[in-house]
Amino acid sequence: MSARPDAPEPVHVLLVDDLPANLLALEALLRQDDVVLLKATTGEEALELLLRHDVALALLDVQMPGMDGFELAELMRGNERTCHVPIIFVTAGSSDTQRRFRGYDAGAVDFIAKPIEAHVLRSKAAVFFDLYRQRRQIASQRDELAAITTALRQADRAKDQFLAVLAHELRNPVAALMSGLDLLNRPREPEQAEEIRRQMERMLFHLARLVEDLLDVSRISEGKVSLKTTRVELKQIVLSAVEGVRHTLDASRHTLHLDLPEEEVWLEADYTRLAQVVANLLTNAAKYTPAGGRIELAARVSGAMVEITISDNGVGIPPAMQSQIFEIFTQVEDHRARAQGGLGIGLALVKRLVALHGGTIAVASAGPGRGSTFTVRLPLGAAQG
Repeated sequence: MSARPDAPEPVHVLLVDDLPANLLALEALLRQDDVVLLKATTGEEALELLLRHDVALALLDVQMPGMDGFELAELMRGNERTCHVPIIFVTAGSSDTQRRFRGYDAGAVDFIAKPIEAHVLRSKAAVFFDLYRQRRQIASQRDELAAITTALRQADRAKDQFLAVLAHELRNPVAALMSGLDLLNRPREPEQAEEIRRQMERMLFHLARLVEDLLDVSRISEGKVSLKTTRVELKQIVLSAVEGVRHTLDASRHTLHLDLPEEEVWLEADYTRLAQVVANLLTNAAKYTPAGGRIELAARVSGAMVEITISDNGVGIPPAMQSQIFEIFTQVEDHRARAQGGLGIGLALVKRLVALHGGTIAVASAGPGRGSTFTVRLPLGAAQG
């Protein structure tokens, strides 16, 4: 009989008796929707069943031809898989002290004499069923706690790693600004002072970007970001993002190739946030592509969606990391030296901004040294043209 969807998880009970009539009697007494009864007429059959099933209780007939109940119990106790299965001996013979000692020595928890009193058997069996379910629940909770502990340890390591990167990223521009102030306080030519100010402006811009990224991730995580959506044209968003990262591309002598639709493509989106998504992906490609690399940005309409792909011929992403690359604080270990700054939160921020627009983002890479392609899919606006 199958268990109801709301019934307790089924438990398996092993019934061993060489007489089929006795097995039928035990089955009739213990039949429940949430109990699976396994029947064996010999010790060998019982051992085979024990190899295939996790058993909550075993009822063994003491007097059987061949392997008797005591011998079967001793074999069960000697096996790691079955050594903890509670055993109740069912006997029709005398229950003298010597027989009981042998039974308890073989691992029995109790004896029941034939003819069996139904309420006695049911009440004793119910105790072991409950104990079995409690053990399984405890084991399940233990596994869940172990998984949570592992996740917390990984998060703690990621947090420590992130704080170390953050300290490094903040220390360098702060040190540069302090050096700049010190130099400005000394006598120098006006053109030299102007160059120092430009360097300080770049450092301040870098610091501002770091702080904005941190605030954006925090706001989105707490659900405090609301998009200011308007009807915007895709090409204008892309060109605005490209202009914002042009100095980064030029500094590394990268070549950027654009492949955009000739017709206008309209979206219902937050212009600033969507430009930020494209800019972050371009910046990411620039960081992880050796100097003089090639970056391609293409867009096309596919059904009710627009696809924006940003590809590079950079360092690539190992297959094992591709499923984690959008997680907060995640950076590929071998890429840290090539990242040229950054906190490793840019892609996590991109994914959350894309999701707020009702879109998706995916990454593909053939592996280390073979470049990467990020694909953003966004819904088109209700009216085009």
